[in-house]
Amino acid sequence: MPAPGREPILHTLWTYVVDHRTQLLTDSYLHVSAVVQSVLIATVASVLIGIAVHRSPWGSALATALASIILTVPSFALLGLLIPVLGLGVRPTVTALVLYALLPILRNTIVGLAAVDPAVSDAARGVGMGRVRVLSGIELPLAWPAILAGMRISTQMIMGILAMAAYAKGPGLGNIIFSGLARLGSPTAVPMALSGTVLIIILALLLDAVLALIGRLTTPRGIRD
Repeated sequence: MPAPGREPILHTLWTYVVDHRTQLLTDSYLHVSAVVQSVLIATVASVLIGIAVHRSPWGSALATALASIILTVPSFALLGLLIPVLGLGVRPTVTALVLYALLPILRNTIVGLAAVDPAVSDAARGVGMGRVRVLSGIELPLAWPAILAGMRISTQMIMGILAMAAYAKGPGLGNIIFSGLARLGSPTAVPMALSGTVLIIILALLLDAVLALIGRLTTPRGIRD
């Protein structure tokens, strides 16, 4: 037998979702779009930095330390620092998400490239492959599973952080959550906050499944887990 009060809450939540499905779908799309764009930008930056520093223990340690420092800054504080420079909306939101997404991808890029057997790279150069071809054709494909693992971690992490971007008028489901919390005591407060939260969880799981599928399709069979 269901617990007292559970059915009314579920009914109210379902009614709210049905009545506001267009807004929820729009905000869900904007949420996923901001996360995907931020992860792609962070991946490009992290891979380039990783390529530049992975052969230097000092450079790798410095790059990782700088990326780690960013994660110690609370999201509200970072957004507050970015708003005077970038204004409100998408720009400070995406900038903050990119900064938060850097560490897992950068660290995994460095680890993945460092784990490539030097004998493999030497053999490739021995048959006439240049540095760029060795990097793009040998080292990066071998490091790709590690890079993708970092992307999956960053994606899950910034899915939740993006909800805080409503503070900076950012896109996504955080606006619904904050609106619900601001209306505590009204009949729609809990459904608003709960629908936004549940949708973020569902979207995070779906994005992770997509990245896992991409990894399976793009990872060479010989190095696939």
